[in-house]
Parts: sequence; structure tokens; C-alpha cells
Amino acid sequence: MLKTIEPMKENDTHTTAELPEDRFERIGTTYYKLVRQPNAAGQLVERSIPWTIEAIRQDYGKDFLANIPKYDGFCCVPAHIDYQPVIGNFKNKYSPLTHLPEEGVWPHIEALVRHIFGDQYELGLDYLQILYTMPLQKLPILLLVSEERNTGKSTFLNFLKLVFEANLTFNTNENFRSQFNDDWNGKLIIVVDEVLLNKREDSERLKNLSTTYNYKMEAKGRDREEVSFFAKFVLCSNNEYLPVVIDPGETRYWVRKIPQLASDDTCFLEKIRDEIPAFLHAMSNRQLSTTEESRMWFDPKLIDTEALQKIIRANRNRVEVELAELLTDIMDSRKIDAVDFCLNDILNLFDYQRVKADRSALRKVVQDCWKLRPAQNSLCYTTYQMGVFLNEPAYVESKKVGRFYTVTRQMLENL
Repeated sequence: MLKTIEPMKENDTHTTAELPEDRFERIGTTYYKLVRQPNAAGQLVERSIPWTIEAIRQDYGKDFLANIPKYDGFCCVPAHIDYQPVIGNFKNKYSPLTHLPEEGVWPHIEALVRHIFGDQYELGLDYLQILYTMPLQKLPILLLVSEERNTGKSTFLNFLKLVFEANLTFNTNENFRSQFNDDWNGKLIIVVDEVLLNKREDSERLKNLSTTYNYKMEAKGRDREEVSFFAKFVLCSNNEYLPVVIDPGETRYWVRKIPQLASDDTCFLEKIRDEIPAFLHAMSNRQLSTTEESRMWFDPKLIDTEALQKIIRANRNRVEVELAELLTDIMDSRKIDAVDFCLNDILNLFDYQRVKADRSALRKVVQDCWKLRPAQNSLCYTTYQMGVFLNEPAYVESKKVGRFYTVTRQMLENL
């Protein structure tokens, strides 16, 4: 796990003379060595590696053990502005940011944020500001979609990684479905690039995680443990229609369609890295343009986009789409604004149009998806069946008696 070690003070009990350059700590009953591990970019990342007590005795002598700092265990309290490495007698697993905010300009970051959020630029800044200043606040699932290449989606993910460092983790679709999820523990942002979670169980799990405050983590060889969960999800996909299952009325997704970049700057990430201190200073002092209006901060109406509605429409089942198109066609041809029908009326019309659907599937759409209820008693109503008018197929009125449903044009437009 990643750690940041506080520098020693002159009045510390353990002086440089008493401690070698190698540093250790004991968490509970396990010893850890604090190391600086180089990565592929040539940077040194501080990590805690489990170390045996016998190895410490052999290298430094048994008296050295008494000088190693000891903590009762781990905790995870996210903070970026007032970070505390130790809370009570517990070591904070959340990784502090290495950036020191300072006043300055951030034109390249601004250009990136404007490109990603477009006309919702201020909302995008609010999203990033809340991530930085209020890490425990729930936020919508941010989904960036585009069928085009070279749109800057991955650049935005890398920007988030540069800002939040070890507190962001990249996952794959397989990682998300895995029962072993301990690597998520204590992360602020979980990113899935090229997301394709188009199964119902994937969608339900994602929605549950986005709003839950506690979750069971599991690692290989260890019992499941309930922990606080505050991670936010950022997803990217080249599929604009079915990257995830989103039902009508869903308010937990913020979907943005990302346009193609006008030009490609190969040094863009380096320029962004240099601007992060100025950006964080601006986020610390900026006035939010929104107030908390839902459990995920934003009013759902503010983050309702055409890209979201496109996914919702694509996720509707085939029978529902066929029924909506049939009823709309009847209203248009007969110049009416409402249609009464029983299920058998629709099934007869489906047979004529060679649409395969059974009674149970149709009832599920009408009652479960559209929340319609039939008339309480059998009454006379006007419905429509296929006939011939002027030698052309046409919808012909038919008087029947039954417990009918009513669908209006306004309702179909809302759907």
C-alpha cells in the first residue's frame, strides 16, 4: 500500500543517529518497511512492504525493535486539505497528495475540462472541486462516451490520476466483476476504461456501489470485511448505445458525449502536470456554482443529457419499443391523442406485423415498465384492428368490452 512518511523533527525520540536510513513501522502485530520504489516513469513512490521481525533483528539488532513506531491498526479517512497521517493510534491508509497548492494559471487544464464538459463546464469544475475539497460526498457516475477516436477521454483519466495519485485506481471490466475487490479499498476514484458492463447484474452492482456508505471487501486468503466506501466511478466507452444498462428515470449517471480533438499535443500531460498546484489552489478558493440538491449533490435535471437518453432508449427491450411504435403509428394515422386496448388487441396487431411477443412479455411492459393498470370493471371501449380502406391496409375502429388500458401521446413522448 502507498504511504507518505512524515519527516522527522529535531525533538523526535528516534533521532537519525538511532535510526538507519531504512525506516519501519508496526501496524497491529505486523512489521512494514517503508521504501521508495521506482516506477516506469522514473519517479519514486513510497510504499509499505511487510517485513519479518527476524529480518529486522538480523539487520539491526534486537534493541532496534523498541524504537519502531507502533500503531493499533489501519484506518482510512480521506482528506486532501487537512490530511492527518495518524488518527488516534491508527495509521491512515489514505494517501496524501504530493502537490502543494499555489497561486497561478492553468490554461491547459482549463482547455481539457472545457473539452470534456462543454456547455456544462461550471458543473464539471464543481465535480472536480467536490472531489478535492469534499472527498466523502457522493457524486454521480461519470460516463464519457464517443465512437470517434482521439477525443481526449483517456487524457482526462490520466489527468485525474496525476491529481489524485495513489487514490485513483484503473480497473478492467473483469476486475469490476471479480469477487476479490480489496484493491478498491480506500480509493477515491475507480476508473474503468473501455467499459462494457451491459449485464443487468453489472448495472445493479455499479448503482449500489455509487450510493452505498459501507461495503464488504474481500481479498484472497482473508475473510470478508465491512469497510466504509466513498469511491466515485469514472467510466469511458467507445459504445454510445450500450456501454452499461441504464433504465428510464435513472438519476445516478452523468453521461457526456466527447467530441474529437481539433489537434493532438504529445506533451499535453507534462504541461498539465506543471499546472496542478495552481489548479488545486483555484479549487480551494472557488465558489461552487451549485448547491447540494440530491444524494449525489447535483439536481438530476442538471446532468440529464442527450447522451444519457440515447443509452436509456437503446436499453429498452424489443417488445416495449415495438409497442410504443405501434401505438404512435395508430395515433398518427387516426389523428388521435390516446388509444384504449386490451392485451389481445395488441397481440393480434403484432401477429399481423409479424412481431414475436407473448402475453407475459407484453403484460410486463404495460404493467411493470409503464406502470399502467386496467380499468376496474369491464367497460365498452374503442380500439383498432388492421383492415382495408381504399384497397390499402389501415387501422379500423372496433368496439369491444373489457378491462382496457389507456396510453396517451404525452405519455409516449415522456417515455
